[in-house]
Amino acid sequence: MLTADLERAGFGSADIRSTFDLLAQRVARLPDVEAAALASRSLLSPDESTPMMGVTAPGSFGSVPAATVNAVSPSYSTWAAFQGEHYAFGNYLSPMYSPEIFGDSPHALFGPRPGWWPAWLPFSPAFLILWAPAGFRLTCYYYRGAYYKAFWADPPSCAVGEPRNAFRGENSFPLILQNAHRYFLYLALGFIVFLSYDVWNALWFEDAAGGASFGVGVGTLVLALNVGLLGGYTFSCHSLRHLVGGRRDCISASPCSGARTTA
Repeated sequence: MLTADLERAGFGSADIRSTFDLLAQRVARLPDVEAAALASRSLLSPDESTPMMGVTAPGSFGSVPAATVNAVSPSYSTWAAFQGEHYAFGNYLSPMYSPEIFGDSPHALFGPRPGWWPAWLPFSPAFLILWAPAGFRLTCYYYRGAYYKAFWADPPSCAVGEPRNAFRGENSFPLILQNAHRYFLYLALGFIVFLSYDVWNALWFEDAAGGASFGVGVGTLVLALNVGLLGGYTFSCHSLRHLVGGRRDCISASPCSGARTTA
């Protein structure tokens, strides 16, 4: 039936037969490819000679992009946090420093650096807040899948089996701490509120008379885009879906499952 449909669509019989033969050969070779991948910790192309999908053995060039992506963002965040200056301009406040609990800018909630802060310890307003979004990102289900593969090759790829028979999960120290993700979510939701307020402040500029006038600058657009993207990431969090869904692990067991699945 499928062959007849393809012929009516304009495909020749020889082309269809060739395609099915090639597909059958690839399927027959899957066990050999998986065995080779488990041995070399890489997913191989059909000729089993060159890596594909950017999943390669540790130390090879193909593994660089994923690890690089996972390392660049934390590196920039660390540099920006330790800088401790140039984070505010007029009505703009850098998201890396929001909310500014203590600091030298007019946006600080409780004034300048507190006296109890140790003199020997570097101070930056970012130190007081970045641990919360960092914890949310570090324990994120999606991020875990990314850096487990990129740095630990565990697993090397979704298409490659584990080199063990049992799934150990994250039920022992230290990976059991990943379960704190749901609590970091509550903190992340508060950050969305502060960042949204920063966008509101970024809409009002001081005019020549010393008053506030409405306007939209490049910084306003950047801050709005930032909170929009972060909001989309936060509100699509698996933990939030679980919370909104009634904290049920199995939706089909709920009396309201019909309304949930058909809405």
